[in-house]
Amino acid sequence: MHHRSILVFPDDTAQLIIDTINGSTKSLRIKMFLFSDPDLIHSVIAAHKRGVDVRVMLNPARRSGEEENEDTRKLLVRAGVNVKDTNPSFGLTHEKSMVVDDKLAFIKSLNWETKNLTETRDYAIITSHPHEVEEVILCFEADWNRTDFNPGEHARLIWCSNNGRKRIATFIDEARHTLFIQNERYQDLVIIERIVRAASRGVKVHVMVRPPHTLKKEKLIEGVGGLRIMDDIGIKIHKLKHLKLHGKMLLADGCRAIVGSINLTPGSFDDRRELAIEVHDEDIVERLHEIAKFDWENSHRLDLTDAGLFEDLEFRGSGGSEKLVLDVEAEKKKKHHHHKKH
Repeated sequence: MHHRSILVFPDDTAQLIIDTINGSTKSLRIKMFLFSDPDLIHSVIAAHKRGVDVRVMLNPARRSGEEENEDTRKLLVRAGVNVKDTNPSFGLTHEKSMVVDDKLAFIKSLNWETKNLTETRDYAIITSHPHEVEEVILCFEADWNRTDFNPGEHARLIWCSNNGRKRIATFIDEARHTLFIQNERYQDLVIIERIVRAASRGVKVHVMVRPPHTLKKEKLIEGVGGLRIMDDIGIKIHKLKHLKLHGKMLLADGCRAIVGSINLTPGSFDDRRELAIEVHDEDIVERLHEIAKFDWENSHRLDLTDAGLFEDLEFRGSGGSEKLVLDVEAEKKKKHHHHKKH
């Protein structure tokens, strides 16, 4: 019987991932943006040593040129593990996936970094459905061999740069009552427009995001602009209180969800290798609904006024407020005038 299940971090632990690697007998295909957790490195090396065919693809560097996987690459190569850079056809490979023994696929928002296992809100969907597993394998083999991968019109999974924007836009368009979204970045105008339209037709939309000071300075204008457009029409935008948000999750009408690696940005849709999965499984959706409710209750509204943005960027971050042409003085006068009237 084929099944899907979910891991939610940091509520769950990496133990199931480690146990699955330790139980592998035939093959491991691992594609990872960032890989540095010592326990996972140890498990992958141990699998190779007992004769499992282990292949690992690592993103070679961030856009900044920072090579965060270099130490892991050296450890794996020294142990004899077959390691390659991810497909150079993409600006980045942000996909986080693993296929075990050709039978089980992990589709994740989390990197294999200790902090993603213990400190950030993150998700992993595990599937044994053959068509889904096969798609992850076909993409892995294409990227490994530097050939094209096109999952076609009837793809089960959500791929960038193939069907990602279309599938997520359609998912939002089909929401009727509620839409809950967790994502680090809201910068793609097509998706922002779809979220705005959902709210305009009466869907109750809740958006969770990381605060603006976590954006790169060159992304501030589109990142903050997208949030303000949604805020202006009354969409509630919150940030988590006690956890960092890294997961990428959409939940519609309490009955279907998307989980994966895709940020809601043009770069993710058009220039990166990304992977997500849409699920309708009752137990998974129910768990995500509980987490969404818990996270919303443990969050605050994000202050997107000029004064709020100035404070966030200049006092919590490393500046950049001048890019947004903030009129903090005018806002202070407005507040002062309001207090005098009352």
